[in-house]
Amino acid sequence: MRRPAPRAGAVRTSEVVSVAHSDPVGRVDEAAASMLEALFTQSPIGLHLFDTNLRVLRVNTATPFMRNASLDDLRGRRVRDVYPLVEEDAEALLREVLDTGIPVRQHMVRAHGEGDEPQERTFEINALRLEDPHGKVLGVGVSAVDVTERERAHAHTKLLDAVRGNVGRTLDPAVTGEELSATLVPEFADIAIVEVVDSVIRGDDAPLAPLPTGTLVVRTAFRSAHPRPPEAHPVGDVRCLAGPTPFTQALADLRPRLERLGTATPWLAADPALAEAIRSSGAHSLLVVPLTLRDAALGIVSLYRTEDSPAFDENDRVLAVEVATHTALCIDNARRYTHEHTIAATVQRRLLPRRPEAHAWLETAYLSLTGADPGAWYDTTALASARTAIVVGKVAGRGLNAAATMGQLRTAVRSMSAFELTPDELLARLHDTANRLAAERAHLPYGDPLRHEELRADCAYAVHDPLTGVCSMAAAGHLTPLIVRPDGTVSAAAAAGPRLGSSDGTPFAAVEIDAPAGSVLVFTSDPLLTSYLAENPGPLAAPSDYADRPLQDLCDALVYAIPAGMGVHDAAVIVARAQDFPSNRFAAWPIDAAPAAVAEARRRTRRQLAEWNVDDETAYDTQLIVSELVTNAIRYGSPPLELRLIHDRSLTCEMRDAGSAAPHLRHAGTVDEGGRGLFITAQLAQAWGTRFTPPAKTIWAEQTLSGANEPDSLP
Repeated sequence: MRRPAPRAGAVRTSEVVSVAHSDPVGRVDEAAASMLEALFTQSPIGLHLFDTNLRVLRVNTATPFMRNASLDDLRGRRVRDVYPLVEEDAEALLREVLDTGIPVRQHMVRAHGEGDEPQERTFEINALRLEDPHGKVLGVGVSAVDVTERERAHAHTKLLDAVRGNVGRTLDPAVTGEELSATLVPEFADIAIVEVVDSVIRGDDAPLAPLPTGTLVVRTAFRSAHPRPPEAHPVGDVRCLAGPTPFTQALADLRPRLERLGTATPWLAADPALAEAIRSSGAHSLLVVPLTLRDAALGIVSLYRTEDSPAFDENDRVLAVEVATHTALCIDNARRYTHEHTIAATVQRRLLPRRPEAHAWLETAYLSLTGADPGAWYDTTALASARTAIVVGKVAGRGLNAAATMGQLRTAVRSMSAFELTPDELLARLHDTANRLAAERAHLPYGDPLRHEELRADCAYAVHDPLTGVCSMAAAGHLTPLIVRPDGTVSAAAAAGPRLGSSDGTPFAAVEIDAPAGSVLVFTSDPLLTSYLAENPGPLAAPSDYADRPLQDLCDALVYAIPAGMGVHDAAVIVARAQDFPSNRFAAWPIDAAPAAVAEARRRTRRQLAEWNVDDETAYDTQLIVSELVTNAIRYGSPPLELRLIHDRSLTCEMRDAGSAAPHLRHAGTVDEGGRGLFITAQLAQAWGTRFTPPAKTIWAEQTLSGANEPDSLP
């Protein structure tokens, strides 16, 4: 008679019997029975036999889970009455094996262990349906292996990986605390609180343990698995820790504390608000871990488990220390960044102008978005002849090195602007300066990180002339200024040249654009911001609306118009608005190339100064300056000649001619009959210089006016 094939996973007794009959000695059945008995009495692997009603037939009492159990007490009892499983329907699982014959392999279940405070254990079980030789179902056989330590190690490794991947992604100590609490709850704790020493938040060195009396801590993070968790102190609260408590003790000796919480916890009296929050949350276990690095205390992490969660144990303490060590490193990195950023920002504030320096005919306002990058700078310089120079730039890199390089370049620009250079020539010389600074970096010690950092910078430089309504501009890199004319049209104003410090030998090009009264000029250190404003003018499209309002209103309108997610982080911005130069404060006359023209120039000057109510002493000095400048132009210059007087906050005399020869100051000897013209001019004037504006050159001299001589119409 042919027997039916056994189902998958079923075990038949005939297999043992057939092996015994094939043994000529007849000892296999005896050995098999002995092996089964040894497994049920000595093996650490749990063996469990259940009948078809899932009642206990036999168990391996040598397994740790059943070590103190009596077989007589267990036989005949159901699964749910014998095994203290945690949230696991074992009967349903085994019933499915009985019904289908499909075995269960490597299934994880959790159960409470032994002891007064039973710890949760994890078991890996395999379940097989048992059948007799005729295919009749006899019950279920289950093997169980305690894998608590293996699973705990796996969970700890997984948690550490999550902490290393999620904590410290920013350089903000407060955000680092939030990242830590989000990673630990609910996987490791039900409530997580992070508190950081206040001086660490501000970027100062962390105090050495034990903390001095009165040390302030800031609560940077609080997270709970409860929908509405009780909170003793809100996030952002700055306070002294009440003591003595496990928190103050952990910050004193930098050792973690593992506490059981209950009604008889004496240290809770030191902080009644905390005691009430613990009672309301149902917390029963507390793990306090200091955030420490090199014997310094950066803060503290407080972890709670509540209600049905198992209490923290020694393994949890070891894991929490590893987590806190990584977090402390991240917070210290953030502290170092904050410290360096504070120094760089301080240096930047000292190197940048406190208020705009410009003539009244070009109103200017400075703007920093989110605290300008330490490498960004802006500046305005009042030049001769009522002109104003505007510059904005940005040095590549961050931190103190970028701020220092920015200061060097800004000083170089301000110094060179006094030499009346055109924008393209000034940038060419600034480019040479940047290359020399880069060469100095190449000679730094090999261990200095600045040696390996390229010096690159962008810069835009412009000069506005209110007498002609023309603005001359040049740019290094991609900092293109914008001009908004009175009709509302917005356009880019300068072509991009090579970046400062680069090896590109392309010459810089200057462009001249009309900037009549009412025009608005916008200079930014962020090309992305410039591009956005060019494509979305927003408030720039109608600058006439701001004609009678403070220019700072326009700056604020620009900030409000920038989308939050556009990607503009730090930017230095200058906004300038051109104004009319009064025609009655400017005079110009053509001069004949003849000696008699000198006397005529003095007469015209005298009449004009009288109309401007300039005092006699200043007028006399001005006539001497005019005589020397006109004489010099007739003798050494080339026609056409033109004399100009500009009555601004200072009085400027300009002599223009078509010659290319530049005059220089001489110290004439005692018997010399000439050579004293420019020397006299330099003595009488506050400043003088030469400006080349092809096809002509201009020699100018500027005199300081007293308050009584300043024009009343100046704004």
